[in-house]
Amino acid sequence: MTAEDEEWFDDADGSLVRPYAMTGGRTRSDTLGLDLITLVVAMHSVTERDVEPEYERIMSACQFPISVVEVAAKVDLPLQVVKVLLSDLINQRLIIFRSPVAPTNEPPSQHVLQAVLDGIRKL
Repeated sequence: MTAEDEEWFDDADGSLVRPYAMTGGRTRSDTLGLDLITLVVAMHSVTERDVEPEYERIMSACQFPISVVEVAAKVDLPLQVVKVLLSDLINQRLIIFRSPVAPTNEPPSQHVLQAVLDGIRKL
């Protein structure tokens, strides 16, 4: 390496693999509807499967139930990239997920609204 090459390359910058390369150019994981608070957990330990490094990092983070946003923070990858990679792992049945309960279209009861209002007034 020349002195000029050494100035350009910096180990502190981290991986030189771009997010689009990790996902194969995919930007969405439409089929599963993973949300920020969707819980995911690995079905197998990392040592049981031969997977690519990015998948291995995600599976390591998912040894216990964890939200999608927490996985992204632990593996230090963009959220959308993690959602695409998680979708791949879910489709391979290496990870399972549980989406949050969908909100109902029913308005809250008058009793609940009054209790919230009373609580705010006490502040």
